[in-house]
Amino acid sequence: MILSHENNKHSAVAFYKMAYEGNPRKAVELYVGKEYIQHNPDVENGAEGFIEYFERMHDQYEHKTIEFVRIVAEGDLVALHTHQVWPRGQEYVTMDFFRFDEHGKIVEHWDAIQKIPEILKSGNTMY
Repeated sequence: MILSHENNKHSAVAFYKMAYEGNPRKAVELYVGKEYIQHNPDVENGAEGFIEYFERMHDQYEHKTIEFVRIVAEGDLVALHTHQVWPRGQEYVTMDFFRFDEHGKIVEHWDAIQKIPEILKSGNTMY
């Protein structure tokens, strides 16, 4: 099966948005393959670790928002560059990388998150 970068990009965004907005179990059912390797040190390995983390985050921070600024695909990887706003106006820039299997399912994840500082010495945004 030949998968397109556009399909993988769409799946990565749909998966992350669905989990972020409070339905990680459905996101896993629709978009995750037979395995799910997690590299975030705060999330347990496997699909259930992902589900537990996002259910807890949604319960604790229900009104957070996410904007997908950039979506880049190469080979079996998709990178998401996002802007997140959490309660009390805390803003974060994130980078998430997803690896897809030959069936177009997500099987591995890496990420990095950084709080956006009040002063940007470069004068440029983080986007």
